[in-house]
Amino acid sequence: MEQPYVTLKTKNKVGYIEFFHPNKNSMPSGLLLKLEQTINDAGKDDNIKVIVLRSGGERTFCAGASFKELIAIENETAGKLFFSGFANVINAMRKCPKLIIGRVQGKTVGGGVGLAAATDYCLASKFASIKLSELSIGIGPFVIEPVVSRKIGKNALSQLTINAEEFYSAEYAKDKGLYGEIFNTSEELDAAVNALAEKLSRYNPEALLELKKVFWENTEHWDELLNKRAEISGKLVLSEFTKTILKRFG
Repeated sequence: MEQPYVTLKTKNKVGYIEFFHPNKNSMPSGLLLKLEQTINDAGKDDNIKVIVLRSGGERTFCAGASFKELIAIENETAGKLFFSGFANVINAMRKCPKLIIGRVQGKTVGGGVGLAAATDYCLASKFASIKLSELSIGIGPFVIEPVVSRKIGKNALSQLTINAEEFYSAEYAKDKGLYGEIFNTSEELDAAVNALAEKLSRYNPEALLELKKVFWENTEHWDELLNKRAEISGKLVLSEFTKTILKRFG
C-alpha cells in the first residue's frame, strides 16, 4: 500500500503542494498538520510566487476527515483537536501571502470541499462532484462553513448540508462559484492549472499580495471562529447518535 505524503515541489516560481492518502485522500491529523506546515513554508519561500494545491490519485480529490480517527475520539479535548486540523489548514491558506490555485481532479467530500473553497481560485475536472455528508453522521460542516459560505453563499451551503447523502455535480459547483472552470480530462486540467499559475507568477508580487488581502477582507476573526466551531464538532461527535452511526464504519 502506498504511504501518505505531503510534498512541495517548485517549478518556474510555482510551488506545487500535493497531498495523498491511500484511503481516497482522507485526511488524518498528522497529514493535516503536515499540510498546514507545508503551506506556511511555501508562503515564506521567496522562490515561490504562486502556490498550486493538488492531491495525488485520479478520481478523488479529498474524502474529508479520517473516519478511523473520528471513531477513536473519546473526549471533548480530543474531539476539538481532531476538528482543529482542517481549521488550521484553512487559516493557513487564508493567511498565506501567496495566491493559491486549487486543482480538483475528482470527488471531494466534507473537509475536502473546505479545502477547495479556501483556495483563491479553483479549477476542476468534470468528475469533481461535491458532497457535505457531515449531517448524515450526526455532526455538521461547522468548521468549514465560513469558508464554504463565503465562496458559494448560504443558500447553496444549506442545500448541500441538508441533502447530506447526495453528490452535486462539478457543473453545480461551478455555477455556485466554487470552481472557476471545468475540464474534461486531467490532462486538460493540469495544462490549464500550470499555465494559469505560471502566468500569475510573472505578475507584480506586490499586486498579488494586495489582491490576496482584498479576497480575504473581514476574516481576521477566523482563528477564534474556527476554533469555536471545532469545539462544537468535538462535542457532537461524542453524542450517542453519532457514536451509534460511526459503529457501522468501525
